Amino acid sequence: MSPSTSREEHPNHAPGVPMLMPVWLERAQIKYLNPLLRPLSKRMPGFAVIKHRGRTSGKEFETIVTAYRKGSVLAIGLVHGKTNWVKNVLAAGEADIHVARKDLHLVNPRVLPAGTVDPTLPRIPQMLAKRQGTFVADISS
Repeated sequence: MSPSTSREEHPNHAPGVPMLMPVWLERAQIKYLNPLLRPLSKRMPGFAVIKHRGRTSGKEFETIVTAYRKGSVLAIGLVHGKTNWVKNVLAAGEADIHVARKDLHLVNPRVLPAGTVDPTLPRIPQMLAKRQGTFVADISS
């Protein structure tokens, strides 16, 4: 991918799930910010770590996200668009996530397109869903 790739040309930009983050900022976050946050992310309020397996490689990955819970539903805003972790979890149909000092198992993952109005979502993702896609999954009991 060339340095001048626009958001619309980026592989994360998908119908209904626009990439809102500028490409240069996403690259900086992946290269510099995520390595700094990774050791702290399992203990920092507001952060969660989702564990998923690569669709083709089978390799295990951990990705830092901001997750919101309401009852048995977990929602994650997709400001980066439809990233690899989202595609991996959708393909597997499940994932594990460490959020608020708890390990949870997610099932029935789905992506709601930007503009979705869904009162079952937590309050912040409800507001963000107007502009961005939202990853939603049920928490297995």
